[in-house]
Amino acid sequence: MRLLPFMSLTSIITLIVYTLHLRSDESLFASQGKDKSSTSILLCALVVVLFAAILRLIFRPPTIYLIDYACYVPPAHWRVPTSLFVEHYRLISRDEESANFQRKLLERSHIGQEACVPPAVTMVPLKPSLQDVRDEARDYMFTSIDSVLKKTGIEPHEIDILVLNCGLVASTPSLTTEIINWYKMRSDIKSFNLSGMGCSAGLVSIGLARDLLRVNPKSNALVFSTELITPNFYKGKDRGMLVSNCLFRVGAAAVLLSNKTKEAKRAKYSLLHLKRTHKGDDRAYQSIFQMEDPEGIEGSFLAKDLLAVAGKAVKTNIASLGPHVLPISEQFMFALNYVGRRFFNSKQKPYIPNFMQAFEHFCIHAGGRAVISELQKSLDLTDELVEPSRMTLHRFGNTSSSSLWYELSYLEAKGRMKKNDRVWQIALGAGFMCNSAVWKCMRTIETPCDGPWAGCIHKYPVKIRDVV
Repeated sequence: MRLLPFMSLTSIITLIVYTLHLRSDESLFASQGKDKSSTSILLCALVVVLFAAILRLIFRPPTIYLIDYACYVPPAHWRVPTSLFVEHYRLISRDEESANFQRKLLERSHIGQEACVPPAVTMVPLKPSLQDVRDEARDYMFTSIDSVLKKTGIEPHEIDILVLNCGLVASTPSLTTEIINWYKMRSDIKSFNLSGMGCSAGLVSIGLARDLLRVNPKSNALVFSTELITPNFYKGKDRGMLVSNCLFRVGAAAVLLSNKTKEAKRAKYSLLHLKRTHKGDDRAYQSIFQMEDPEGIEGSFLAKDLLAVAGKAVKTNIASLGPHVLPISEQFMFALNYVGRRFFNSKQKPYIPNFMQAFEHFCIHAGGRAVISELQKSLDLTDELVEPSRMTLHRFGNTSSSSLWYELSYLEAKGRMKKNDRVWQIALGAGFMCNSAVWKCMRTIETPCDGPWAGCIHKYPVKIRDVV
């Protein structure tokens, strides 16, 4: 019975036909001294197998298709080069030491001069209002959703499920309510507004949408991921909280999913696997923390041991994903190495599975230069495989939960996504969480004429100079 998932319907029918043929020749078996009941037993067994196969087809979860997606492209006048950023901070804080600290961070960050922040953040004095926050959210949401609906030809009333994630803003009414009101969506839509999950929340939203699509047949799901910068720019002096000022930039993405079989022909990707890991010990819990500094100024604190925490979360996530994606040979080598280190030589170097045998492309969360470098080293990836992450960081900065979609768009803009290619998305975020999604390309993706890389993809990849 364990072989059932690998048996095709044709194979089962063939076996039944063969059994019936044996049944018709039962007299021949009897004349040769065979047991007459053997044929009946075999027939009964095959009927059971067929029945189990039918049940599996009935209760198998539906395939989740990614029809299309759209990334937000900020206006050019939102661009904030390093010199402008530092000068602005000097004006709002009058703290030369903190301004110089952020300048050094930006010079080493690998974030380019075209990354953007919303206009409210560049005002002097810096006193963003609730209306500024709503204006920023509406711009991201409506621009991205308009784009994905236009691409797919799906009307707002055809959306059955709406999932939104925004880590640091939880307004009333919710941002999902803003979307439903603006597009006049159906009153029976299933809507969810997630917050507090940081940069990994994009795949949490995809996972929630997947689970809902599995129990709601013939449905479409809209997933929107973003982070709002306007209310979260830190104006204090704590260096652990100033880091977030230098990393996070404008970004958002709208993704349209469906479980309708008719969408298979035009869908870009199908979801193969999604694995979530949540490390909830004290060290992980406090590694990214929204708090007030000693002067009462609110901001997001990033711990010095964040990379070590992230490494442990990634290791656990890989352990759960690996058996589903790695070839048997790689799993065997990994197990053999583990046994050797565990029982014979603890100093033996750990074996790193060759993930390039499982995936053609990698989208590592563009959380920062150090994050990308650490994961490249841990997974033993080539520079070309982490190119989408590095170039996304350079062009757009850390766009939080939407960064994975800018990276996927980079691969498409470069013409690298071919039919049956597999892409591994790896997201990291507060909690501490590491989430993975594996997508299969349904068709060769033609180089798009629009999107976040339109008009600039010919410039990439760029050579990024390391500053000591």
